[in-house]
Amino acid sequence: MKYFGLQSQIRRNNTNSVLILLMFPVVFFVLTWLFFFFTSLVQAQELASEQGAYNIMPVINTRFLSTIPWITIGILVWFTIAWFSHTAMIDKATSSKPLERKENKRIYNLVENLCISAGMQMPKVNIIEDDSLNAFASGINPKTYAVSLSRGIINKLDDRELEAVIAHELTHIRNRDVRLLIISIIFVGIFAFISEMLFRSIRFGNISRGGKKGSGGAAILIALVLAAVGYLIATLFRFALSRKREFMADAGSAELTRNPLALASALRKISADPTIEAVKRKDVAQMFIENPQAELDKKSFSVNSLFATHPPIKKRIEILEQF
Repeated sequence: MKYFGLQSQIRRNNTNSVLILLMFPVVFFVLTWLFFFFTSLVQAQELASEQGAYNIMPVINTRFLSTIPWITIGILVWFTIAWFSHTAMIDKATSSKPLERKENKRIYNLVENLCISAGMQMPKVNIIEDDSLNAFASGINPKTYAVSLSRGIINKLDDRELEAVIAHELTHIRNRDVRLLIISIIFVGIFAFISEMLFRSIRFGNISRGGKKGSGGAAILIALVLAAVGYLIATLFRFALSRKREFMADAGSAELTRNPLALASALRKISADPTIEAVKRKDVAQMFIENPQAELDKKSFSVNSLFATHPPIKKRIEILEQF
């Protein structure tokens, strides 16, 4: 990867990311139409034996169009709640808390100097009480932007390495990465919630108890399959967005500090112990400079390990060393 014309690359990457995020609601509406298509097909087969064949397309389109307002309202309500409560949810999911200036003036000096160099407002600084090495940026606007650092990364990196890590996270904020990632997490959460709700309906509902398996049961099964497909697609979009932006944040750190080898050195140390014990949610894990669940995925091969949220850290180091 070449880093000539960094601002052009950032603009192109931002455009691609916005397009990816626009695909989330499109996928939702497409899957909704498919739900009505398959359920109407099942009903048509049941009625065909009694009344003969008929054209189901007008029925499908009518049902779909009538549900669009309700689907849109539901998405907006979900999005609004998540949008305004994301900071509290992320802080709870990562066990991060504010780092007081008097507790660590070294960190504040590094952050302030980098913000002055970048011409940006200083974000909040949080700390995660964990001896492992990791960091992440979060927030949707200047009032909520924050850089969170683990106790381990503060204590185990020297000033130039820590400065490079902070510059990486500030680049995420400067490029609006954190806002886009939070939006993607919100949309993935919609599919995850629907899938979980439908799975519970099947597990604890009439179907699991051997109840009537009519068109209602078929509709739930169809909805579950489509919700799972939507979750998979949305997750792939989210991972693609996350992987691209890690490379750009590395480049931004190198540009801001003029010391790409410092970030390469920091990434080597981080890769040895990135596991933050408090982080259990995979959607939040993608916000870190290195996935804090990476070591857990290595120890137990699973489907989740196939969908990496970050590019290989070895590749990132190689690129930085060639900068």
